[in-house]
Amino acid sequence: QVELVESGGGLVQAGGSLRLSCAASGRTFIGNTMGWFRQAPGKEREFAAITWGGGSTYYADSLKGRFTISRDSAKNTLYLQMNNLKPEDTAVYYCAARRDSSIRAYTSVSSYDYWGQGTQVTVSS
Repeated sequence: QVELVESGGGLVQAGGSLRLSCAASGRTFIGNTMGWFRQAPGKEREFAAITWGGGSTYYADSLKGRFTISRDSAKNTLYLQMNNLKPEDTAVYYCAARRDSSIRAYTSVSSYDYWGQGTQVTVSS
């Protein structure tokens, strides 16, 4: 049984930083496409960042230069380093993974096979 468990969320002031972690169990995801999505209150879940293959990455335009996605294959763990946080970054952040390394429709929620339960990030102004 595959499980993704996020951690690292919390309350932070604007301009601060947080690092989210997503620990995977039940199978390994070496090279598989893995990513982060987020969902603000009253809004749809939206793409934030992905990594695939040997470390290639894509980011949502609003997050470029502030967020960094990475993974530790030995630990089967995905990370999202978030710097210079803004109140509009407030959301529940979800880890997602695919069974393969495809990046087809990578911004679409339906393209991912596994999801974590989410971790709340709140940025105060």
